[in-house]
Amino acid sequence: RPGWGAVMPEYAGYLIVILFGVFFSLVTSVMVWFEKTFGGLVISSEHFNTAGRNVKTGLTASVIVSQWTWAATLLQSSNVAYLYGLSGPFWYAAGASIQVLLFGILAIEVKKKAPNMHTFLEMIDVRWGKPAHMTFLFFGFATNLIVTGMLLLGGAAVVYQTSSMATEAALFLIPVGVIIYTMFGGLKATFLASYIHTAIIFVGLVIFVTYVYAVDGNCAADMSKQCNSIGSASILWERLTFVVRLDPNGVGAVNGAHHGPVANNRGGSYLTMLSNDGLSFGVINIIGNFGTVFVDQSYWQSAIAARPASAHKGYILGGLVWFTIPMALATSLGLASNALNIKLSKDEAGSGLAPPASAIVLLGQGGGVLIIIMLFMAITSTGSAECIAVSSLVAYDIYRKYINPDCTGTQLLRVSRIMVVVYGLLSGFFGWFLYGVGANLGWVYNFMGIMIGSAVLPVSFCILTRYCTAKGAIAGAWGGMVCSFTTWLVIASTRCVDGRNPEQIDEDCTTGTVDIVTTGNLYAQLGGNLMAICMSGIICMLVTLVEFKCGNAKPFDWDILRTGITRIEEGKDDVPDEEMSPEFLDKAGKWIQKWGVGLSILLIFVWPLVTVCWGVFSKSLYTIWASVAFVWGFVGAFVIIFLPVYESSNTILNVLMCNTSAKQAASETAKA
Repeated sequence: RPGWGAVMPEYAGYLIVILFGVFFSLVTSVMVWFEKTFGGLVISSEHFNTAGRNVKTGLTASVIVSQWTWAATLLQSSNVAYLYGLSGPFWYAAGASIQVLLFGILAIEVKKKAPNMHTFLEMIDVRWGKPAHMTFLFFGFATNLIVTGMLLLGGAAVVYQTSSMATEAALFLIPVGVIIYTMFGGLKATFLASYIHTAIIFVGLVIFVTYVYAVDGNCAADMSKQCNSIGSASILWERLTFVVRLDPNGVGAVNGAHHGPVANNRGGSYLTMLSNDGLSFGVINIIGNFGTVFVDQSYWQSAIAARPASAHKGYILGGLVWFTIPMALATSLGLASNALNIKLSKDEAGSGLAPPASAIVLLGQGGGVLIIIMLFMAITSTGSAECIAVSSLVAYDIYRKYINPDCTGTQLLRVSRIMVVVYGLLSGFFGWFLYGVGANLGWVYNFMGIMIGSAVLPVSFCILTRYCTAKGAIAGAWGGMVCSFTTWLVIASTRCVDGRNPEQIDEDCTTGTVDIVTTGNLYAQLGGNLMAICMSGIICMLVTLVEFKCGNAKPFDWDILRTGITRIEEGKDDVPDEEMSPEFLDKAGKWIQKWGVGLSILLIFVWPLVTVCWGVFSKSLYTIWASVAFVWGFVGAFVIIFLPVYESSNTILNVLMCNTSAKQAASETAKA
């Protein structure tokens, strides 16, 4: 077993968490000050929560990549590669890219039908009233908490494993830096920080992918040799083929504690897309991530902040670039953990520790530190987005809606900033709670669709169709949730209690217990996820149909939504008038429907179906597969790092030349 574990003293873990938080708070605050001084930025309550509604394509894409790069993106994607082979990274990447690609459709609909919107709950309130508003306020907050909980669990586990820093301390210290710069600069500060974080993550990705697939360590397939390097896709294939010692029936098991044939994979191989468990995970991944995009205020906020000409392009670009993070990283570090024969316990694998284990074995202390840095970037960028999302929900959908409808912009801005601090502290306690009950990253990741998947279709119907009633939406959300929990717990009660054979039942299996082990069973969580999204849609449509046939329901008038949401601080967005024209938005809507739906079909149907006839990949087929991931990673890194810089060249030049004309122009506009 190649050794891995703590690669730095405990105090180093504390220094990294604290100093990085302070450093990025200072850097982001300085960037916001530069934009205020040289770019004409004025932070009002509107700007704090919408970033001026004129963010360009490159930064929009960068923000989406950053928001969607969770701790799970770096950790869980490699964990499923460790467990299920190369099908795991593919289903993680494809199953979580299509939500971003399809959300671009909603982003354009927001520009057309609710141009003054601040939160997605405002449109629910205007269309369906208070009961629906309160219902989806619950689902909105639940989504934010689940996402934040996963961020902190993954980050704390890696920091503990690599430095022995106390997990409880990491859970509370990680959010501190996020609080500072988010409170200072609002959504624009979040966007600027997201760009920096995304750039650093992609630099790390390029290093790891290059080291696995291009740095030759003169390793052969002989597992009797101590070999801490790989060097090419062909050597990785040889070593993955070698570690699979088939039993007489060609079927084995992977329980996270040993290597051998992979249960329910073709030929027991890591090198096949024909994996029952990998496909089951893919279904869970698709359903769960629809919830954490379509019901997460941070993605609606990005759609609101993007300028009309950038919204649809930004989501397509962001989805395609993000795809390469789990795909490239997990097909390198995740599979390398098997190829290098790194033994992980079940708990270690469930906590997503395959990538830091591989990184440390491959690169030593530097690999462990780089993983921590990448992870910290993912946690803080997404954590910042979740903080500003929650502060917006509280400011607009609690404070302005129920407490002080006549509030001023100054009051709303104050509430937003206070809530950033409150939620940052609350997230630490929630992470502590999850850790205390024994829920690891993998458990929470698969659970999220059970909890919030039933809200996906009703929320989508609110902006997409005139033929959905308030009672239908409410019944669909709560009814789907009841069905999902019932199915999940019933199946869990039939699973093995001891965890020896968690995905199947045999004669030695003890059942009838519902606990953290059985509720984490893959098939129990699959059943819950499927019921959440399917039953919510069925219930919603049936209730709506009854109301239209037997009641007095009528199609909704979009003009009510367009005029029913108002701004506190009136002002014209810095967007060309032609971009807000119906003709422009209709054209953009058709474009995103074609590309969003087309790419989604390609990723989850066409691509995997093509691989069916490949069976267990030959060396040449796997080399092609790895080459696609390798090239996609480099191209994605280049685009996401340099496009935002190119689009912001004017502001950068103003800073370098100390030109304050933009600030003076903004001041004159404000006076006018």
